[in-house]
Amino acid sequence: MALTSDDVSRIAHLARLELSPAEGAALLPQLNGFFSIVEQMSAVDTSGVEPLYTPLSAVQEVHLRLRDDKVTESNQRELNQQSAPAVEDGLFLVPKVIE
Repeated sequence: MALTSDDVSRIAHLARLELSPAEGAALLPQLNGFFSIVEQMSAVDTSGVEPLYTPLSAVQEVHLRLRDDKVTESNQRELNQQSAPAVEDGLFLVPKVIE
């Protein structure tokens, strides 16, 4: 998929960039090179390959430092709702803003 100078101008317009014709001409081969790399990567068969959660895990064992998923605070709903102007059945009441 090769881009043209019109494509570069349209992309620059969509990105709200002001490019001179010389800048657009310099950018065209860079963008085409990028898209050729993307096409090469898309052509590789990756079925059966597990995705990495970090690139570092491809070269060494990485242990995730995740905390246990357990409750550490008590329920303080009533305390937090004391300063609310209106509460009903444990829910904050807010004024209607859309008709």
